[in-house]
Amino acid sequence: MKHSTAGKDFFVIGISYRTANLETRGLFSLGSTQCDAMLQEAKSDGIAELLINTTCNRTELYAYVEDPSKMIDLLCKHSRGSLSTFEKLGYCYQNQEAIHHIFKVGTGLDSQILGDFEIIGQLKQGFYRSKKAGLVNGLSERLINAVIQASKRIKNETNISTGATSVAFASVQYILKHIEQISQKNILLFGTGKIGRNTCENLIKHTENDHIVLINRTHEKAQDVAGKFNVNVKPFGELPSEIRKADVMIVATGAQHPTVSKDLIHTDKPLLILDLSIPNNVHTNVTELDHVRVVNLDTLSQITQETLEERKKHLPEAEKILEEVKAEFMQWLEHRKYAPLLRAFKDKLSSQQELEIKNQSKKKVLSEDATTLSQQLIQKITGQLANYLRENPNKASETLAVFEDVFQLPTHEAK
Repeated sequence: MKHSTAGKDFFVIGISYRTANLETRGLFSLGSTQCDAMLQEAKSDGIAELLINTTCNRTELYAYVEDPSKMIDLLCKHSRGSLSTFEKLGYCYQNQEAIHHIFKVGTGLDSQILGDFEIIGQLKQGFYRSKKAGLVNGLSERLINAVIQASKRIKNETNISTGATSVAFASVQYILKHIEQISQKNILLFGTGKIGRNTCENLIKHTENDHIVLINRTHEKAQDVAGKFNVNVKPFGELPSEIRKADVMIVATGAQHPTVSKDLIHTDKPLLILDLSIPNNVHTNVTELDHVRVVNLDTLSQITQETLEERKKHLPEAEKILEEVKAEFMQWLEHRKYAPLLRAFKDKLSSQQELEIKNQSKKKVLSEDATTLSQQLIQKITGQLANYLRENPNKASETLAVFEDVFQLPTHEAK
């Protein structure tokens, strides 16, 4: 069953690093199962288009609905976040403001690390998930394609992404700064999340450490990562003993709850733990251990300030490109409103053509050329009207009203 977006507005609702700390963002984060369940419920509730964007820095929903409270209810129902928390720390944007926001998010201009182009990949994943669920129509597909175009142009035409500011790089820089003789230390990577894998790759490049240990709940995934990097895979059951040996532990399991607590840590030597997960995968009780230092994503995101200040110099250039691509989308959106009347006008002319053909056929004076000519004339007249509306947007409403009245056309909304 298809649902229309007619008469509905475009909304963004969400919670991000700008409004909430890491712990609170973790409450609203969504795993794959939760995303799929939300999309199915939205579809059965009559929502025609819905996209989910869930990252370490934000969880946002994009949809065409009459009332955004539907979206907020879905988010709170399928996450661990409460309505009262969302009302305090969440946000809601509508129509043009919402469209501008998704452009800023998708181009990395609203990221905690300015110019982070990983976000566009995450947005694409959300788009493909929604498309598979049947919750993508012409509007959202055109919008996401425009955001992708803006992201590509900003990446290729500006230097806003210069300098290493990824969390993976920040993690390695933190380790190098705080751990002496890192090439001789024991490093344990727990989990195969994307940030963890990237950190592992950076560690190998920058530390020349050839005895990094990888443990994952799913042994096959660990073996797959080991095939790409020079790491030693150990069974999940050996996690406590490997923690005991470790000088540095990187946690990137991607679980929705803590996977490392102080009960797993049986060592008296100093241990640095980097929690690269959202929500946090390292339990807060680990900080009760005097010899253990825990560093999370929010801390790591702040250590590349110099590079970020350099990137800010290229912000006006990036914003100019964003506005150019957004203007093209807004123009398409505006023209889209004319489509129903143009279809109705064309249908009216076609029905008159059919009636005239029927009358002329009775008189046996109609030629095949005359039929073709009349069809071409209909196309030409409709095209002239469409061009006039595009070239005179300030007169569009008045023109549409006149045509609806003169030709007795039904009033339509874009679907």
